[in-house]
Order: sequence, then C-alpha cells, then structure tokens
Amino acid sequence: MKTIQKTKQINAPKEKVWNVLLEDAHNRIWMTEFMEGAHAQTDWIQGHKVRFLDNDNNGIVGTIKSKQPYDKIEMVYEGEVRNGVDDFESEMGQAMNGSRENYYLSENNGVTTLKVEVDMGEDWYDTMSEAWDRALVKIDDLSLSV
Repeated sequence: MKTIQKTKQINAPKEKVWNVLLEDAHNRIWMTEFMEGAHAQTDWIQGHKVRFLDNDNNGIVGTIKSKQPYDKIEMVYEGEVRNGVDDFESEMGQAMNGSRENYYLSENNGVTTLKVEVDMGEDWYDTMSEAWDRALVKIDDLSLSV
C-alpha cells in the first residue's frame, strides 16, 4: 500500500472548498474523474458509514473516523461494494480494509490549501494519482464558481 499525497492552492475560502468536497451536487462532478457516475452515499457524520459508488453500485465502503467542519475529514475503508452489497470477506474487500482517505483544509488570506491523502494499492496507485490531479482541478474550478 502506498499513499497518494496531493496539495492544491485554491483561491476561495475554505467553506466553499468544503462544500464542493461534501455536497452531492458538487462532488458528483469532481468524483467522475475516478469512475463514471461516481458519488458519495453518506450523511457525512463522524462515525457513520460512507460509500463511494459508481452507476452500477460498485465501489468502496468505510467509516468517517474524524470530522472537523471546514478543517478536516478522515475516512477509513473497510471493504468494497459489489452490486450494492458491502463485501468485507473477498480478497479485494479485505485488501481495502484499513486504507485511509483524508482531506485537510487551511486558509490564509482567502486562499485555501487543500491536502489530500489516500492509501492505494500499488496496482492502482498511478491511475488514481492521475485521477486526483484531474479531480483537484475540478474542485478548484467548482470552488471558484459556487
């Protein structure tokens, strides 16, 4: 497992960036960089389940471990989702267990620094790292337009 680490300076207040990260209408736009129809299925409450799914209800499932509004959200994955069913037992489901996805925001003079950390298997590291580069451009664009 390797960790993707990305940082993006966004010329918008962190409240706007936060909303782009978490609000369904916005995150459906930037999440398409990872898979067609990608979206989050969650209420974004600490301790609650989070699922990132595609149009076929396949994806990953985990828990929101820590949330400080406008500052950070930390998630830990526990398995995969296949056809809408959480899978913790298969090889892929077990491989996801314990991997993290974290977003950190800080603001200085109206410019937000967004830091993203995502644990990724070696097979997917390059593909997902490139997808994050594209997603961060969309997050930036959306944050400037909301």
